[in-house]
Amino acid sequence: MDFIEGLKPGPEFDRIRSFVGAVRSEAVGVRVPPGDDAAVLEWTDGLVVLTSDAFVEGVHFQRAWSCWEAIGFRAAAGALSDLAAMAARPVGVLVSLMVPPETEERTLIGLGEGFGECLRRYGAGLLGGDLTHSTEALAIDVCAVGATEAPLRRSGARPGDEVWLTGAVGGAAAAVHAWQRSLEPDPRATAAFEAPAARIDEAIWLGENCRLTALIDVSDGLAGDARQLAAASQTRLAIDLDAVPLAPPLSEYAQRGAALRIAMAGGEDYELLFCSEPGSVDAARAAFEGRFGVALTRIGRVERGVGIAWTSASGSILPADLDGYDHFEGARGR
Repeated sequence: MDFIEGLKPGPEFDRIRSFVGAVRSEAVGVRVPPGDDAAVLEWTDGLVVLTSDAFVEGVHFQRAWSCWEAIGFRAAAGALSDLAAMAARPVGVLVSLMVPPETEERTLIGLGEGFGECLRRYGAGLLGGDLTHSTEALAIDVCAVGATEAPLRRSGARPGDEVWLTGAVGGAAAAVHAWQRSLEPDPRATAAFEAPAARIDEAIWLGENCRLTALIDVSDGLAGDARQLAAASQTRLAIDLDAVPLAPPLSEYAQRGAALRIAMAGGEDYELLFCSEPGSVDAARAAFEGRFGVALTRIGRVERGVGIAWTSASGSILPADLDGYDHFEGARGR
């Protein structure tokens, strides 16, 4: 299928051809591909899941930190992770690019190649989008389309439920922490930042095999997203700081309290934070870890009340009001 059939010549459409041609990822069931006024899909039974995610230069990425391929990959992964948070299977994405007029073709090709690598990894296609010029920073807006028969939400946690986390947190935050101090990050942190995993298959499997009551992806930091889940469910989450798994190199810090503050307030881990009925995950844990090679860790419990309660037998301390990233307040508690 020719993704860009029928586009007229011209500077704008040459840029579109450069980006779309580099993506090379088609959605299943596309009747009308990019190049027309809208995409047309053949839809199957189930619920449609839609999400939109903005990715702005100077806010979400810095040119000095990553290549354009990594920037494109991260932009796609962030949007797809929102589908994972609903236990939805990706169908495709719509991408709007706002680029300065001096943007070179190789930049658009790099972005497209990174986008395409991520989309192909998760079985999603490029459905279309828009291109316009920006007077200053480059910005990307991704609308992801998914489908599910049983969406999971943030709002179902109940007192007595267990709180679980996939994988480990703080890898991406460790890289940002280093760059902000003009230091070279640990290569493991750089890899976590540049190629995050959207836990789509993991979320669907957990939804089918465990009695989950609430689910969210960790995009703005574990502290902030735990507060989001607690607020949506109108409960309190008691989080055991000693149980929170930290990604390297934070897991190797001599002072765990300092590592926790970086990890808990940092973002873009894209792990799954979820609540389940007691014992439900324990029964399926070995099968999950064997299938995905990803650890499941129980990090707390759901209580009556509001907000977050940090607990620690070892004496680890976090600010009571520690929160995640806020676009209009920064990362509070750092």
